[in-house]
Amino acid sequence: MSQGGKRDGAGRKPRFEGDKTVAVRIPERLRPVLDQWLEDYRQLLSVKSAEVSNFRVLSDQLSGLSLPLFASRVPAGFPSPADDLKEAGIDLNAFLVDHPQTTFLVNVRGDSMINAGIHDGDLLLVDRSIEPRPGKVVVAVIDGELTVKRLKRDGERVWLMPDNPAYPPIAVTEDASFFIWGVVTNVIHPMK
Repeated sequence: MSQGGKRDGAGRKPRFEGDKTVAVRIPERLRPVLDQWLEDYRQLLSVKSAEVSNFRVLSDQLSGLSLPLFASRVPAGFPSPADDLKEAGIDLNAFLVDHPQTTFLVNVRGDSMINAGIHDGDLLLVDRSIEPRPGKVVVAVIDGELTVKRLKRDGERVWLMPDNPAYPPIAVTEDASFFIWGVVTNVIHPMK
């Protein structure tokens, strides 16, 4: 009997439908955030329902959804005669999402971005493939806490800026555990 080497069926069983896995090192204080994200992702793989806590994949939410698009624009000033011409159906995926594989939805909690038009309870479309440049609204994790803020650079210093004067800017210090999940591309805001 030989010892060592590869044996059929040996080793850890993959938890992601047979995909090859790799080891990744992260700061210990980010482990709960990553564990929760992975659990939500596993639920998305096993559940056909669109609702999964605060994290939902946009293509699952909007696939096959087509709404009527009318040819005329609606004036926000003075009323004009209505057109009865329906131009076509519109797929919200095609209209709102440039990169379906890297786009997700996240719910907003709080009002620190109210002056940017982002309200408590809104849904944000977030694209991980867009470069997070200064001035963009981003979803970031700083020291294990998720936040939505406007990215600012001041020389070498990075800031997360609220769009509400009641909240202070967040300085991203050199020793902070910090990464950006993605750039906000659209806000879905219900009218009240």
